[in-house]
Amino acid sequence: MSLAHALLTSLLEKSSSGYELARRFDKSIGFFWRATHQQIYRELARMEKAGWIASEAAPDGGRTRKRLYQVLEAGRQELVRWVREPAESPEPRDELMVRLRADAAIGPLGLEDEIERRMHAHTARLAAYRAIEARDFLAGQALSRAARLQHLILKTGIMYEQGWLDWTREALATLRDSNA
Repeated sequence: MSLAHALLTSLLEKSSSGYELARRFDKSIGFFWRATHQQIYRELARMEKAGWIASEAAPDGGRTRKRLYQVLEAGRQELVRWVREPAESPEPRDELMVRLRADAAIGPLGLEDEIERRMHAHTARLAAYRAIEARDFLAGQALSRAARLQHLILKTGIMYEQGWLDWTREALATLRDSNA
């Protein structure tokens, strides 16, 4: 996936200024596709040059350099083309797993602090995801297809974080077991 496709999706949901887009991105797509605000602005310029989006000066009487972006038909077609391509399954690449293999080969290397750090990070993200779920997806509420799809995406994040929490607990127990 490219950043352009994530931005096209976000702009189709709501035309925005670059700043608004970057803030919305941080609170939604940014949970699973990271980009700095600088990367977003550079990509917006490239997409506009490619004819996928258009921008116009914000209706603020010229007081700012703010521009409002919207997706053009060529951008919509590019997003449809990209969505229909087969998606590669991401390959896991986590240096902690190599460190654990080293621990298994050499002996105790004191990885407990790193596992605990990860456990705290996953706990915080899980709490954030559950708060979003409680706020946006009330139990028993009739949801549109779009909302149900957004909820599915959120549930993926919840399951991911819960899986990592379960794993960190087991890893800590194993590392702390003197018979391991």
